[in-house]
Amino acid sequence: MSHSINRREFVKATAAIGAGLFVSGKALGADGKKDVLNVAFIGAGAQGQALLDAAIKLGPEANIRILAICDIWEQVNLRRVSRRVQAYKAAYGHEGRPYVDYKEMLDKETDLDAVFIATPDFWHAEQTVACLEKGLHVYCEKEMSNTLEGARRMLEAARRTGKLLQIGHQRRSNPRYRYCYEKYIQEAKLLGQITTVNGQWNRSKASCEDLDWPAGSEIPESVLNQYGFKNMHQFRNWRWFKGLGGGPIVDLGSHQIDIYNWFLGAAPRSVMASGGIDYWKNHEWYDNVMAVYEYQTPDGPVRAFYQTLTTNSANGYFESFMGLKGTLLISESANRGSVYRESWVPEAEWDPWVAKGYLKKVEGRPVVDNAQKEEAVLDVREGTFAPAEYKLPVSMNVPYHQPHIRNFLEAVRGNEKLTCPAEVGYETAVTVLKVNEAVEKGCRLEFKSEEFSV
Repeated sequence: MSHSINRREFVKATAAIGAGLFVSGKALGADGKKDVLNVAFIGAGAQGQALLDAAIKLGPEANIRILAICDIWEQVNLRRVSRRVQAYKAAYGHEGRPYVDYKEMLDKETDLDAVFIATPDFWHAEQTVACLEKGLHVYCEKEMSNTLEGARRMLEAARRTGKLLQIGHQRRSNPRYRYCYEKYIQEAKLLGQITTVNGQWNRSKASCEDLDWPAGSEIPESVLNQYGFKNMHQFRNWRWFKGLGGGPIVDLGSHQIDIYNWFLGAAPRSVMASGGIDYWKNHEWYDNVMAVYEYQTPDGPVRAFYQTLTTNSANGYFESFMGLKGTLLISESANRGSVYRESWVPEAEWDPWVAKGYLKKVEGRPVVDNAQKEEAVLDVREGTFAPAEYKLPVSMNVPYHQPHIRNFLEAVRGNEKLTCPAEVGYETAVTVLKVNEAVEKGCRLEFKSEEFSV
């Protein structure tokens, strides 16, 4: 059986999942059963537009009104996005009133219930705390903050105000990832003891060229300086600069390393890493990083490798969890994902899960009997024959961020619990931010258990 999740269907499908999600402090049911939620977006760049489009595509049944848009690039981001939102005024009631200063927006928009923040990482803490203290629920993009001090302030503000704070690790709400975790790892334990994790996010040189800007659209230098940027180049490419972002390992890697912690049910004990500014010489952060984490789980030790490249896109991005009995390969990209049964594990052991619809056996693979094995010419290093492949029965055909946004909105209404509350986002920030430190120091760094709690 195959399940394809579209815009209408995933609302029903993920509602059932919601019963097992996380909650942050007093946040559950904060706004009761309010029908229409008034929201605003702070940050209308590429990521803000992705969130905005996903929210709009929820349709009228989402019962939200986008009242305001805030962005300091008035001539480009703010003008374009505000007009796009206003185009839906008659159909959905969106307003999209434009603001440059988020503080002015918070002062004037007194009917807001929630805010989406998709600004550069170094602004997350200040803006999130200000919104929470205004009595608003917040969806803040990852990385939670570019510093642990900032992330800690965000978590403390969420607890102090009792308002929801969802961090944008959207895989936590993805029906495919939730299915793999709940069915394969928790229930069926198909992989057996997990011993190794691998992951990567490789991007081509062409995808990592510095961003430019249209002639005549420059933000005045005084405004750039007011908001923490030296010039337009830094504003457009802030992820590469220290004090503003954290480089590719934070920008890209945090999504996937978050899955390591989630699926293993543990925080790492140590990390070692290698990286450098090897190609993009006009940047301050490393353009490639390779990291190795060590975990101690109830089933035993796990070593987890992760790499991010910015000069070659081979094999894109994925996470692979390898156990004694099988391997799960999963990616957010294009419904990519398979489960592989090790050849020594009897097929009959997995047949009940196929019968339940948990797996779809890939047919047409060659059958190798004992006689063939004896006659085959194998290098001793090859080991056994290739494992059998099974496909996930769940696909998702809505924007990547949409389930996470919907979970946030339903949590505000009191119908669900957050999939990635501030506590989870903070643990991931601790896990990821230490990688850059490990690269800088060139040594193995230990994590202390108290680092992961506030």
